[in-house]
Parts: sequence; C-alpha cells; structure tokens
Amino acid sequence: MITMMGISHQFKIGKKGKERIVPVLHDIDLSVEKGEIVAIVGRSGSGKSTLLNLMSGYIRPTAGEIKVAGRMVTKLDEGAWADFRLAHYGFIFQNFQLISSMTAYENVELPLVLKGVGQSERRKRVEKMLENVDIAAFASHYPSELSGGQQQRVSVARSLVLEPPIVLADEPSGSLDSENEKSLLTMIKQLNHELGITFVIITHDDQVASVAHRTIRLQDGRLARQAPLVSVESIKETFDLAKGGHHS
Repeated sequence: MITMMGISHQFKIGKKGKERIVPVLHDIDLSVEKGEIVAIVGRSGSGKSTLLNLMSGYIRPTAGEIKVAGRMVTKLDEGAWADFRLAHYGFIFQNFQLISSMTAYENVELPLVLKGVGQSERRKRVEKMLENVDIAAFASHYPSELSGGQQQRVSVARSLVLEPPIVLADEPSGSLDSENEKSLLTMIKQLNHELGITFVIITHDDQVASVAHRTIRLQDGRLARQAPLVSVESIKETFDLAKGGHHS
C-alpha cells in the first residue's frame, strides 16, 4: 500500500545567507501492506512526524521515492497531490481539529461537501459513519458540548467518511484519558478488521503501539528496529476469537 525507497530528508534553518542544513531522515526503506496497522515509534525528534508528512505529501523528500497504492507520488505537483490525498487518505490528529462552529454531523459531512457529493448521498454516508463510531446520538452537538473522547470519535468519523484505504494518525490518543484511549484503540482494531483500512500510527505510547500488527522504530532519523511481521490474517483470526469469547 505504501512503499518508501531510499528516503532522506533535511531542513534548512536560519536566515538567508546564514542557513544551515539539519538532516532529519537517513536512507529510509519501508513498506506498509494493505490492511496492516503499523505503529511508528521513537523519541521526540527522531523523525516520526516528518516521515508521516512525507507519506501524506505535505512535504517532499530531499532524496528517494514514495509509491502509494501503486502510484509513484513523489513527483506529483501540489494540485495532483491534493486530489490524490483526498481520494486515498484519512487523517486523525491529536487535537481533533474539529470546526467549532459546526455540529458533529457537519464536521463529518465537510469532506463530502468539498468533494461535491450530493446531499442525499452525504446524509446516508454521514449517518452510517456516525453510527460506526457510536456517536450518532450526538450528531447535533457542537465540539464544545462533547467530551474529548466524543470529539475524537467525530474526528475518526470525518477521516473515514470518504472511505479512504489509508488512515494516518498522529498521536491519536495524546489528548485522551486512559479509558477513552482504550476505546479509541478498540475502534481502530474494529475498523481495520471490518473495513480493511490500513492504519499508520505515529506514537510514543507503548499502549497505542500494542494495537499494531507491526512496529517500526525510528532512532535519530534511522530505522532502528522492526518487530517481526505477523500476518494480518492471523491477527484478524485472533481478534475474531476474542470477540467470540466476549460474547459467549
């Protein structure tokens, strides 16, 4: 689903004429399979967020190539990247990034409006997505009237309403208490299992990383270690058994 080949990145900092180069990522090769949940972990400054921004096309690598869903995206111009991003990616952010003047329903509906989806189809898809994340009862509430956990559920619904094959999550539980974090992780597992969505999660939290099929560790901008890959199918079988045991 995502392949990064020989990716290096550096930033220029300082005033013009007195700039200096700060290397951030060094010769990264990694791939994310369709249907995986992958956690990217590492200390602050290790390059996690830069890696996520490269995957999403918000910044371009200094060197290397990136392929997403079979398409070489590294050389796309900004307009083409924006269209590709809208079609292929959903995003979950630590601070939710909900629009305060819009209800939960309207926040989830917004990507569909931007894409030009008709009103009846919008209604059907928004209502379905609100039900999927168990927030339908709060559709008419504004963000200020929702708890942190509820706001995160609205954020997740908005990220999925266009049915993207990939969701990029940047510290998704950073603003949640332990109970809501657990609820979010359960929801990610269910959405991955039921809808086949690929998740890439940036986190420094081992509890969040535990939901992943595979963990990629960054250290000083380099791949330090990857946990052994367990097949997505075996993870899903385990999840099915756990669900069955819970209902028995």
